[in-house]
Amino acid sequence: MNAGRTVFAQLIEHLPHKEFQKCVARYGGDRYAKDFSCWDQYLAMAFAQLTYRESLRDLEACLKAVSGKLYHMGFRGRVARSTLADANETRDWRIYAEFALTLIATARSLYAADPMGVELDQSLYALDSTTIDLCLSVFPWAKFRKHKGAVKMHTLLDLRGNIPSFIRITDGKVHDVNILDELRIEAGAFYVMDRGYIDFKRLHAFTRELAFFVTRSKENILLQRRYSHPVDKSTGVRSDQTVILTTNGSATAYPDTLRRVVYFDVITGKRLKFHQQFHSASVDHR
Repeated sequence: MNAGRTVFAQLIEHLPHKEFQKCVARYGGDRYAKDFSCWDQYLAMAFAQLTYRESLRDLEACLKAVSGKLYHMGFRGRVARSTLADANETRDWRIYAEFALTLIATARSLYAADPMGVELDQSLYALDSTTIDLCLSVFPWAKFRKHKGAVKMHTLLDLRGNIPSFIRITDGKVHDVNILDELRIEAGAFYVMDRGYIDFKRLHAFTRELAFFVTRSKENILLQRRYSHPVDKSTGVRSDQTVILTTNGSATAYPDTLRRVVYFDVITGKRLKFHQQFHSASVDHR
C-alpha cells in the first residue's frame, strides 16, 4: 500500500540506485560533494522534467513548497538554485548519460514483444534530429546563426515501444549525415530516416552490415532502371523497379542495386517513391 507516499517517490523507487552509484564512482562524481550528491542532482532534474519547471528558480520555489516531504522523496541534501547550477555546470555529464543507457536497456527489454502495427520480426528504428533554439546572451558557445543560438539533438527511436536507443546532442551546425558515423548498425534491422541522411558512402555501411535503410531521396539523384517487378495497384503501389545509381561518384560510393517502389497515398494525394536495395532501402517523397 502506498498511503502517504508521493507519486514521485513511487516512481523513483523503480530506478536501479546501485547502477547509478556505479556510474558516479566510475567518474568520481561525489568526490568533492559535501551536502549535494549526484543522486540529489539527478532527483532535482527529474522532478523538474516531470513537473514542467521552466527554470532553476522555478524548481527551487516548487521544492521549497514541499520541503517537509523532500526526505521521503529521496533527497538528502538541500536543493538551492546556486548549488544546482554549479552541479549542472561542473559535474561529469557521462554519469547521467551512462545511467540513461542503463534505463533504456531495461525499457527495451520490457517492450521487446510489443506489436508495432506492422508484421515485422526485425527491429525497426526511426532516425531524426531536432534543432533546439537557445538565447545567445545566455549560451554564447551555442552560436548557430548571426543572431541566433542553437544545439541539435539527434535521436534513434526504437519503434517497438517508442524508446530512444541513441541520443547525441551536438552543435547546431553539425549536419545530420555525420551522425551515421556514430551509429552501431544492427544486422537485420530497419532504419527509417529523412533525406538529410543521404550520403551513399555512409549508407553503404548498412548494406555491408546486412541492415536495411529507408530514406527520402533528393530530386537530383540519377538512377537507371534495370528491370520491373509485377505489382498489385489496388494496394496503392504504382511500380516496383530494380535500379542502379548512374553518376560516377554515387555509383562508386554505392555500387549495389536499389529497389525503387512508387506508392500513391490516397489520403494526402502524394506519390511516394521508395528506393530499396535487397539489403537496404531508401525513400523518395515527391
